[in-house]
Amino acid sequence: MEEERDCVDIITQLTAVRSSVDRIIELMITENLTACINDPLEDPQAQKERLEKAVQYLIKRK
Repeated sequence: MEEERDCVDIITQLTAVRSSVDRIIELMITENLTACINDPLEDPQAQKERLEKAVQYLIKRK
């Protein structure tokens, strides 16, 4: 905006940044869920809480 660029250009760039951040978040959630399944914790209660937290993050994203 300081460079007096068109608002549409700025919005396009911001949308691309948001999409990239959303994709990174999705990848991190996927990796977390995969780790929860492939490497379960010894403590069943801690494992349950770990999975629930990962699912809650996933739900919040939608």
